[in-house]
Amino acid sequence: MVNLTRRGFVAALGSSLILMPPLHRANAADALQRAIPRDGTPLPAIGLGTWQAFDFDAGDAAANAEGAQTLQRLLQQPRSVIDTSPMYGRAEAALGRLLKQHDPKQRSFVATKVWTHGRNEGRAQIEQSFERLGRDVIDLYQVHNLVDYATHLPTLQALKREGRVRYIGVTHYTKSAYADLLKTTDLDAIDFMQINYSLLEREAADAIFPAARRHRVGVIVNRPFAEGAVFRRTNGKPLPDWAAGIGCTSWAQFALKFILAQPAVTCAIPGTRNPTYLADNLRAASGPVPDADTARRMAAYFDAL
Repeated sequence: MVNLTRRGFVAALGSSLILMPPLHRANAADALQRAIPRDGTPLPAIGLGTWQAFDFDAGDAAANAEGAQTLQRLLQQPRSVIDTSPMYGRAEAALGRLLKQHDPKQRSFVATKVWTHGRNEGRAQIEQSFERLGRDVIDLYQVHNLVDYATHLPTLQALKREGRVRYIGVTHYTKSAYADLLKTTDLDAIDFMQINYSLLEREAADAIFPAARRHRVGVIVNRPFAEGAVFRRTNGKPLPDWAAGIGCTSWAQFALKFILAQPAVTCAIPGTRNPTYLADNLRAASGPVPDADTARRMAAYFDAL
């Protein structure tokens, strides 16, 4: 068995990342992409979440430098999804500052959210996000955790008609909200759902993904490591020998490949500010994608740990 945890992988890789040249675009282009169901536009299957990781001030030099290095590595693959929200403290503003410096051609696929009550409050928050992110057009605008969904959906639809927003969607992060999400949301009126799914939180496979496929709605997966609980379970435990056959050299890649085994998943967005962790995550989009039988085998191996 291959006994390489995320920490071990990072320790082995960390110093080499400083010395190695940037990933060639040809290699980045080989990474797995998934089509947005509404129009077929391809997106890289692994993106970046900013919750907690990008919650820092402009004056925090160390955090800004680390965030910049992480974004530079991510942006070596075109149209990478970067997800944020005004709910994430200073993350939206921090992301906007870094994107202005490192993505001046606006090649990334930026997603944010509205997270407030009332039409006027929603419009004010949305305009603030445009300003923070420094963009005239935001790729994906979502209603965060269904907060005042019925009020915000017409606003987002209007912004989409005006060309200021390319896609619209809804988000949630817990299985307890699945019934409300499906009952409340007009799936034919949105382009994306963002929902939790992981080796520890698998309910969306039965509760959400079939509806997403029927209605041609893209799925962005949040909490792919269940807020670190996957790593707490696997810490010090070996990967199975057969993990090498699906291109896994770390538990992060194992966990992400399990998610990508779901055809309904468009993109997973593990959150990190650490460029070494990001490099590890991105490798999950290389090599074979597990089939359904292999995904069941992965889940069973994880459950037995």
